[in-house]
Amino acid sequence: MSALTLAARDSGTMLRRNLLHARRYPSLTLNLLLTPVVLLLLFVYIFGDVMSAGIGGGGADRSAYIAYIVPGILLMTIGSTVVGTAVSVSSDMTEGIIARFRTMAIHRGSVLVGHVVGSVLQAVMSVILVGAVAVAIGFRSTDATPLEWLAALALLVLFATALTWVAVGMGLVSPNAEAASNNALPMVLLPLLSSAFIPVDTMPGWFQPIAEYQPFTPAIETLRGLLLGSEIGNNGWLTLAWSLSLVTLGYFWSTAKFNHDPK
Repeated sequence: MSALTLAARDSGTMLRRNLLHARRYPSLTLNLLLTPVVLLLLFVYIFGDVMSAGIGGGGADRSAYIAYIVPGILLMTIGSTVVGTAVSVSSDMTEGIIARFRTMAIHRGSVLVGHVVGSVLQAVMSVILVGAVAVAIGFRSTDATPLEWLAALALLVLFATALTWVAVGMGLVSPNAEAASNNALPMVLLPLLSSAFIPVDTMPGWFQPIAEYQPFTPAIETLRGLLLGSEIGNNGWLTLAWSLSLVTLGYFWSTAKFNHDPK
C-alpha cells in the first residue's frame, strides 16, 4: 500500500470517528449553533427596525436589515462551530487516545486531517441550518447567479478550513477542554467587532481600524456582495489572502505541535 493510499485510508477512518462522536454527543454542537441563531432572531425582531432605520438614514425596513446581517451571521456560525473543534482536539490530547494512536501503525497526519475535515463538514451543515432559519424569517437572495452561489459556498468552505486549522492548534496547546474553549473564544467575538451588524464607517473613528483590519470583515463584505449584489471591491482578494494565511499558519502550527508533543 502506497503512503498516499495509507494516508487517505487512515484519514477516512479518523473522519468517521469524529463524525460518530458529533452524532453521539450533539450537545456541544447544538450549544454553539444556538449563539448565531439567537443573535439573528434578537437583532431582527428586537433591534431590526431601529438598526435598519439607522443604517439607511430613513424609514425602518426590517427586511433590508435581515438581508444585511445574514452574511455576517453565517460566518459567525463558522466561528462558533470551530470552537467545538478546539475542545475536541484538546480532549483527545488530554484523555490519552492520542498516545494510543501514536503506538499504532497509522499515518500520523490522519488524526489532524480527520478533525479538520469533520469540523468543516459540521460547519457547512451548521451554516445550512442557520441559513434555513434566515430564509424562514424572510431572507432572500434573488439577484445571485448560480456562479455567485457557487463562489459563496467556496468562500464558506475555505474560511471554515482556515479557522478550523487555527482551532486545531488552539486545542493542541490547551491543557484541558475548558482552556481550549476559552482560547478559541476570539472566533466568536471577532464577528461581533466586524461589519456583521453595522457598517464600519458608522462606528467611532478610533474603533474602525479594529473592525476593518481583521479576517471577518472582508469575508462578510465578500459574501454580502455575492449574495446581495453589493460592492465587493478588494474584499475578495483580502478574504483569499486572510484565508490562505490562516490555513498556512494553522497547519504548520498544528503539525509542529502534534509531532513534537508526546502527550
